[in-house]
Amino acid sequence: MSTYPPLNALRIFEAAARLESFSAAAGELFVTHGAVSKQVKQLEDWLGVKLFERAGGRVRLTDTGWRYLVQVQDGLDLIANATSQLLQPDRQRRLTINSTPTLAMYWLLPQLPAFRERFPEVEFRIMTSDRDISRLDAPFDVAIRRGPGDWPGYIAKPFLDEWELPLCSSGLLDKAPIASPADLAAHTLLYADTRPTAWQRWLTLAGVPELKPASTLHFDHFYLALQAAMDGLGVVLGPLPMAQNEIETGRLVAPLATPVVPVRDYCWVVPRTAIDDAATNAFCQWLEDCAERLKTKHVV
Repeated sequence: MSTYPPLNALRIFEAAARLESFSAAAGELFVTHGAVSKQVKQLEDWLGVKLFERAGGRVRLTDTGWRYLVQVQDGLDLIANATSQLLQPDRQRRLTINSTPTLAMYWLLPQLPAFRERFPEVEFRIMTSDRDISRLDAPFDVAIRRGPGDWPGYIAKPFLDEWELPLCSSGLLDKAPIASPADLAAHTLLYADTRPTAWQRWLTLAGVPELKPASTLHFDHFYLALQAAMDGLGVVLGPLPMAQNEIETGRLVAPLATPVVPVRDYCWVVPRTAIDDAATNAFCQWLEDCAERLKTKHVV
């Protein structure tokens, strides 16, 4: 027992470190800012090391603090998983999946019925976020992010390739055909804040880096830009195979077959402490199998 630090201080440290803010930790744990500061100081004194650097009212983890955080989170995850299994041994297994919004809407959800048919005992909680894994507020069993990334404390593996091509509605082409990249000058290009340089990268590879479109529309989330393209508002630099279903159903068309611009793969990411969980492993394997099968279906 002598090697156990103050456990309440440990819990408060984890929240403050994860959120990189004493105030945010206080709000999450329903305590005062002063209580967080006092508990962190108590833990630092007990350990004999500095976990945070404090400057101008702001805090950030020291290198020692980062290393300690990873191990503390592993330990807390083990306690949480053990408690959940003890209290709910006969209940259905619930998997919490944290995915980027566009992938969840256009790729994961359309495929998910096949997994549920195969594993009906597994329940799901689907959460969406573009935030880095280290800054998520809620725990998860599997996250889906572009990678590879710097994810200490997690196991990750790429499973889904992605590339980009201009996509639009067929009705838009009836008004102004697109036979070459230069024809995009007659169209509205749709941008998303989450992919700010995508169009410039594609236009450069297409040989028209100075192209000036007729107009532009900007959206804070990419799924809004994709929906705007389906509604005929302009041309989006769309992701494949995420938009494959929309192409197969005719809601979107790809007027140009080249250049195909590859982007970072999607990875499944699992806490290291949960890698031996049967439901988690089954879901990750299903993601890989599903992505492999889809490679043979592409119509573009």
